Amino acid sequence: MFQPELEALPVPALRALQLTRLQAMLARQDSQVPAYRAKFQAAGVSAADLHTLDDLARFPFTRKDDLRAAYPLGLVATPRSNLRRIHASSGTSGRATTVAYDDHDLGVFAEVVARSLYAAGARPGMTFHNAYGYGLFTGGLGTHAGAERLGLCTVPVSGGGTARQVDLLLDLQPEVIACTPSYALVLAEALEARGVHPGDLALRYAVLGAEPWAEKTRAAVQARLGVRATNIYGLSELIGPGVSNEDVREQQGSYVWEDHFYPEIVDPHSGEVLPEGEWGVLVLSSMSRSALPLLRYWTGDITRLLPGDNRTGRSMRRMDIIRGRSDDLIILRGVNVYPTQLEAVLATLGQTTPHYQVVLSRTGLLDELTLRLEVPAASAALQDEVVRQVKAQVGVTIRCELCAPGTLPRSEGGKLRRVIDLREAR
Repeated sequence: MFQPELEALPVPALRALQLTRLQAMLARQDSQVPAYRAKFQAAGVSAADLHTLDDLARFPFTRKDDLRAAYPLGLVATPRSNLRRIHASSGTSGRATTVAYDDHDLGVFAEVVARSLYAAGARPGMTFHNAYGYGLFTGGLGTHAGAERLGLCTVPVSGGGTARQVDLLLDLQPEVIACTPSYALVLAEALEARGVHPGDLALRYAVLGAEPWAEKTRAAVQARLGVRATNIYGLSELIGPGVSNEDVREQQGSYVWEDHFYPEIVDPHSGEVLPEGEWGVLVLSSMSRSALPLLRYWTGDITRLLPGDNRTGRSMRRMDIIRGRSDDLIILRGVNVYPTQLEAVLATLGQTTPHYQVVLSRTGLLDELTLRLEVPAASAALQDEVVRQVKAQVGVTIRCELCAPGTLPRSEGGKLRRVIDLREAR
């Protein structure tokens, strides 16, 4: 553990710390952020009403629309002169959102990323190839600062420029790489095209995030790059990457750094808090942030808090894989489908590459889903088997289209768009 005195804090002490930090956060929001004061009044609560952690369920959620309505800095809880950095979303799904950091927040950001990288296998003195995008996106600068906090020699490659990335992997021989899982596969293909084998590289660990991915992708990345791959999770609204990370020894659930982020799983329809082990929407409160503390932020990500003990000695809870986003849910003829469910089916077949695409269309009044896959050799038998397995495991009838290797879209360092919805265009 990077900070064992915190990561293994006894549970009663951890819960007491969470309550204290949540109470301080609510007081700051009530006194410094008019929008939160209005939300509390509308919900019939006040900052003084949080006496136990269970009381948190009485307080309202914060959603992305709240950030959009307060654009650019209406939710900031500190004077503007105290701010040291601004990040922003792309705005592709609506008006852009901005997030602000003061000196304290930047220290928290570096701390939780350093914990995450340590859990992923990185150790001081290693070289870190950072292929997350630098700029307004939080990934590049966020992981950079955490890597330096841990004591890594950081190569700020950013995203794209695959040929140059391959050159640097060969020339500098980093032990750790960070990027999206889809871009890790792009790099693997580029290395293979040059005749580079995993044994020719010093890479040992891959820290992958920014998009949902499944075990089939992990297996492919590990085999083709010769690494142990872990998932890093985060959102710019909460802080950026580093909200949670898997332990490289387990690769089974990401540890939420609960001294900074309080997790809840809620029903996507009613908003009621669900028991540990049940799937729902992940809601997070950024308890320790001072510039932009967010209360009960509705992430939209579908996951669960894993029940049972872990093998690392940490007292903090683990979140499962991101099954999908509540707004990425595909309702196909009355059945709920997430793209990661389809990817999980493909993992059971073992005859396809990790590259796939989901195309939604409409014939008459009926929606249709076509699953496009890359396969080394197409066959009617494999096509039928994919359709049969999806029906058996997910409960929907789909169409399957088999494609030659290299024909489906590849990531250039950013998030890969796997779902193409043609229904509105029609």
